[in-house]
Amino acid sequence: MARPHLDWLYPGIGLKRWLLLAVAGALVLAFSLIVAAGALWSDDLLHGLGLGWLVQRHYAALVLAFDGVVAGVVALVVGVRAAWVWRRTNPETASEIRLSSRLARGPRIAAIGGGRGLAALLSGLKDHTSNITAVVTMADDGGSSGRLRRDMGLPPPGDIRDCLVALADDESLMSRLFRYRFADGGLAGHSFGNLFVAALAEVTGDFERAVQESTHVLKVRGRVLPATLDDVVLHAQLEGGGQVSGESTITAAERLPRRVWLTPEQPHALPQAVEAVLQADMVVLGPGSLYTSVVPNLLIPAVRDALERTRAWVVYVCNVMTEPGETDAYTAADHLEALYRHGVAGMVDVVLVNDGAVTGEQAAAYERAGAAPVVVDEARLKHLGVRVARASLVQTGDVVRHDPAELSDALLRNIR
Repeated sequence: MARPHLDWLYPGIGLKRWLLLAVAGALVLAFSLIVAAGALWSDDLLHGLGLGWLVQRHYAALVLAFDGVVAGVVALVVGVRAAWVWRRTNPETASEIRLSSRLARGPRIAAIGGGRGLAALLSGLKDHTSNITAVVTMADDGGSSGRLRRDMGLPPPGDIRDCLVALADDESLMSRLFRYRFADGGLAGHSFGNLFVAALAEVTGDFERAVQESTHVLKVRGRVLPATLDDVVLHAQLEGGGQVSGESTITAAERLPRRVWLTPEQPHALPQAVEAVLQADMVVLGPGSLYTSVVPNLLIPAVRDALERTRAWVVYVCNVMTEPGETDAYTAADHLEALYRHGVAGMVDVVLVNDGAVTGEQAAAYERAGAAPVVVDEARLKHLGVRVARASLVQTGDVVRHDPAELSDALLRNIR
C-alpha cells in the first residue's frame, strides 16, 4: 500500500516536473561550484571531474562555472517556486489528481439524447473518461421545465439538470440540492436545479453560459450542451392519421407516433455540439424515449450532418422495455427503423441490446402499465446493416432500467 506522501510522485500528478527541475538545478549548481573551486585552488578537482583539459584554461573553467551557477540557481528557484505555487493552487489530493489525469486520457464520447436514459449512461461513463459531451434535447415542454419555458421564455432546463447531476464529480450536497423538488406552495413541482439554471440564465442573459457555470458548481466531468438554443416545438404524425403538437402530448395520444418533426424545421445546432460529434471516438444514441428524447436531436440538420460525417463508432443503445404510448410492441429493429425514418439510415454501426433476464415480477408490473421487454430480432437488425452487440444491462431492483456500470462497460468494449 502506497504511503500518502509518496502519492505525489506517481505519473500524471504534475508536481514531479517541478521537483525534478529543482533537483537538476541543485546538481548543476553544486557541480559548477566545484568547477570554480578547482579552477581557483585545486587542479586535482578538475581532474576528478574529468575536466583535466581545463587545467591550463582557468579562465574558460571560471566562465563555465559562472554559466553553470546562473543556470543552476535559475532552475532551482523556478522549480521550488513552481512546486510551491502548484501545491497551493491545487487543493485536491494526489489520488484525486491521479484520477483526473487518468480520466483525461479516456476516449472522447458524444452522447445524444435526453431524460433518465441519458443520465444513466453518463453516470456510468464518468468513471472511465472525462472527455464526455452530452448533447441534450430541448423539446421538453412538460412539468417544471414546461412551466419555466412558458413563464420565462427559456429553453427547458430539466434534461440539462439531470445530465449535470449525473456527471457531477461526487454525490455532494450541491448535487442532492439540484435534485430537490419542492412539494408545496407556489414552487410545488419545481426542482431546485431547474430554478438555479433558470435564475443563472436570467442573471447572465445567456442560457448556454448558465449551463456552463453550473458545470463548475457541480464539478462536472465532461460537458453538457443543449442541442439547440432555438425555441423548438415537437410535433407528431400518428399512426392511422392525425397530428399532435408538444412533447408532453405525444405519449398521451391515443395512437402511436409514426413520424415526428420540429418547428422551426431547421433549428440551429450549438456549434460545440456539432464539433463534439465530429471529434468523438464514439457517438452514443440513447437510451431513452425514442421519439421524444433521441429523435428530436437528429432532426437538427447540423447534428444529423455531423453524425453522417463523423469517423466515430455510432452506437444506438436500444431500450430494455417498450414505452406505453410511444413504442408499444416495438422490437429492437422497429426502434432502429424509426431512427432510419428520421434521416439516419446507414449512419448507425452498432445496436447494443440487452440480453439480461427481466424477472417475472418485474415483467408483470410493467405489463400492468402496458410495457413489455423489447424483443431482439437480430436477423432483422443485421439485415438493416448494423452489428448487434449483446450484454446484460438490466439494473437490479423493482424498476427495469439500464445499469450504468454495465452499460458503460459494454459500450467501451466497442472502442478498445
